[in-house]
Amino acid sequence: MIDKTVPDAATAVAGIPDGSTVMIGGFGRAGQPVELIDALIEQGASDLTIVGNNAGNGDTGLAALLAAGRVRKIVCSFPRQHDSWVFDGLYRDGKIELELVPQGNLAERIRAAGAGIGAFFSPTGVGTQLAEGKEAREIDGRQFVLEYPIKADFALVSALKGDRWGNLVYRKTARNFGPIMASAATTTIVQVDEVVPLGSLDPENVVTPGIFVDRVIAVGERRWLEGGEFVGGVDLEGRSAVPAAETEVDQ
Repeated sequence: MIDKTVPDAATAVAGIPDGSTVMIGGFGRAGQPVELIDALIEQGASDLTIVGNNAGNGDTGLAALLAAGRVRKIVCSFPRQHDSWVFDGLYRDGKIELELVPQGNLAERIRAAGAGIGAFFSPTGVGTQLAEGKEAREIDGRQFVLEYPIKADFALVSALKGDRWGNLVYRKTARNFGPIMASAATTTIVQVDEVVPLGSLDPENVVTPGIFVDRVIAVGERRWLEGGEFVGGVDLEGRSAVPAAETEVDQ
């Protein structure tokens, strides 16, 4: 019997070694697997390379992982925003390495890894520092640079529901990077609000097939939602606990 569910978040992230490359889903707070990140902090893996869209918000989730000193390098498209003080401090002090990748290229490089594509030509970044040292080619009168896939040892993903086979559905824009990261990692670990019985997910609505998923943990409804509705708030220091640009539809 195939059963990819595990009893708790600690078990889900067990075995992630020092020096791993870990993809972390999310677009800001939307779709970020906070419970898995917290478990990874407790687990103690260090010298990590993190691949994600952002470099953390506030003091929780990915930002907390950075603050714990566990990350050597981050590969992302949007490292700075109004509440990215953890990353800002580390970067200014030379304590973390940044590889900046335009968002479209980031998504396509991750997707290419999952699809088995060796490389692709992109027009994004042509004529900028991001293209320095890369192979360039003119195609149909337009300049392109060669980009290579980004793959990972592990992916941490948040979904809305999953079954014991690992089939997943997502909630609105919380889907963001989850599906492509699930296919681009050697081991994919997923937190879901709810594990549902086999057959209860409409196959037409399954976004990530179970073949891409290795471990599933049910964590309950996200802490910043109540009854499916977005809940704002501030942390103990009076700063926004959730980026102001995010709304209920984003979660």
